[in-house]
Order: sequence, then C-alpha cells, then structure tokens
Amino acid sequence: MKSLLETFPNPNPGRDYLIVHSTPEFTSMCPKTGQPDFAEVEVAYVADELCLELKALKLYFQSFRNEGIYYEAVTNRLLDEMVEACRPRWMRVTADFNVRGGFGSVVIAETGPCPDHLPEW
Repeated sequence: MKSLLETFPNPNPGRDYLIVHSTPEFTSMCPKTGQPDFAEVEVAYVADELCLELKALKLYFQSFRNEGIYYEAVTNRLLDEMVEACRPRWMRVTADFNVRGGFGSVVIAETGPCPDHLPEW
C-alpha cells in the first residue's frame, strides 16, 4: 500500500510552511467484527525536499477500505508510511473515527512537537 504514495519536489524547500490535507471519507475495517470504520483523517506536515501528491494520497487512503486494522494501528501506520515516503521536517496524523458502540475515538500520531514558529494545528 505504501507503494501507492507519490511525491513531487517541494517548490519552496528553504521555507517552513504548513501543509494540511484532510478527507472525511477514510474507511478501514474492524479486525474483530469485520464492520467498516469511518474516519475523518487530517495530515498536517512541514515538507523538506518532497511533498505528498494528492491523487496518490487518495488512492493510498482508499487501499485501507477492506483492511482489518485497529484505530491506533492504522493511524500510526499512516504516519510511518507517509514519513517514509516524503521525509518531512514534521508531520501529524489525526484520525477522528465516527461513533461506534457509543464511543467516539480520536487518535493522533506525530513525529514530535510542531515547530514553534508555525501555527499549532
């Protein structure tokens, strides 16, 4: 799946600037019940030399549709695989899962604190 990720050269690699991508349509499957899990996923990052290409990112996210994986695992996997693909200066993945069984869940994984001079997202 991570092979679906594509990048392009950062047009301003000398500047720190925040890039935020989000989708309300992320879907994976609960490995215990086989039921679909729906989430809004937000990716915020400061690029170094490479940026994530959006069409490829969409296809990458869609590849989780039939994968049985827990919330915590998928959020951390998204972070790890996107970091491996584009090697950002900083990245955060926030997965806000729809309520299921009376519980809403938000899982946030990041590479470290957001750089001080950028807005906290």
